[in-house]
Amino acid sequence: MPHKLRKTRKMRGSRTYGWGKVGQHRGAGCRGHRKVGRHKHLWSYVTAHEPNYFGKHGFTSHQSVNLKENVLNISMLDELSEKLSVEKEKGKVYINLTNLGFTKLLGTGKLTKKLSVNVPSCSKSAADKIKRAGGEILLHSQEQGE
Repeated sequence: MPHKLRKTRKMRGSRTYGWGKVGQHRGAGCRGHRKVGRHKHLWSYVTAHEPNYFGKHGFTSHQSVNLKENVLNISMLDELSEKLSVEKEKGKVYINLTNLGFTKLLGTGKLTKKLSVNVPSCSKSAADKIKRAGGEILLHSQEQGE
């Protein structure tokens, strides 16, 4: 909203509008995100020397957005088993990561509990750590790791 004390009103006729010597903010134009003349008389300069000057490049396909993996590390499994009300089967805590929205289990961290984990996919290190702790992994597909 305009008001009478705006700097441009105040500085009319001052030549530099409070920016010191002459050339300090010259060349920026009235739009702050681009340089002056790049859409007009300096267009040939842009096409010759700065071809990637304007805009966003490439595109994001809808498939890649939908196929993003929601990953979880083993270090978070201990915390999840404490926070969630989970079922116990044969002395093991059962966690269904598929219902929680996770698509892959990764092996960063330590595991201290016997867990039975249901997950679509997991890394080899995650599978090894769960088996070493006395737990088991229930995979949707029979292939493990990458």
